[in-house]
Amino acid sequence: MNWREERALRRALVAAGQRLWRQGFVAHTDGNVSVRLDADWVLITPSGANKGTLHPHQLLRVALADGHWDGVGKPSVETPMHLAIYRRYPQVRAIVHAHPPYATAFAAAGLALTEPAFPEMVVRFGTVPLVPYAPPGTEELAERVAEALQGHSAALLQNHGAITVAATLEDACGLMEALEWTAKVLWLARALGGARPLPADEAVRLRQLARKGP
Repeated sequence: MNWREERALRRALVAAGQRLWRQGFVAHTDGNVSVRLDADWVLITPSGANKGTLHPHQLLRVALADGHWDGVGKPSVETPMHLAIYRRYPQVRAIVHAHPPYATAFAAAGLALTEPAFPEMVVRFGTVPLVPYAPPGTEELAERVAEALQGHSAALLQNHGAITVAATLEDACGLMEALEWTAKVLWLARALGGARPLPADEAVRLRQLARKGP
């Protein structure tokens, strides 16, 4: 990748962080976003940085092989999770980890999003698994999340937040928005007695159209 392409990705990653911050999906220094630069390097947000005020020069290049980095400061504490996903799924080129309120509420309650409540949910996600809790920033969490994403484009991290993966940064951000919308609708449906699942045959048909995860 040449410097012009990397510069464009840096700007796009900063814009993604600001997008998450504006929507209230991250607060203060929460969350992290990354993109794959090439076969050897990823670009990730730094530790302790507000996503609403990021600058391109703050982003760090991290080696996929061993996690060493170029740049000033330290990469996100969740870098091991990002690296584990990129190593396991070569087709993944962008990762978003955030704490959107409704999705995080389900995660805090220990509830996966498994009911086929409406077509958009099934087509976009199939189901959204819940990753059992592990301490943030640990290899244990990294491996649990990477394993849970097999066949999925999104997951909830118990007592923590949410993660989406995609082939582009735009899609990874869009999936996070769709995940939060899904969680909000399911939350509101519970106030009316709970969502009624789609008929089983329709859920199967929609899953055949579903966007496949890594």
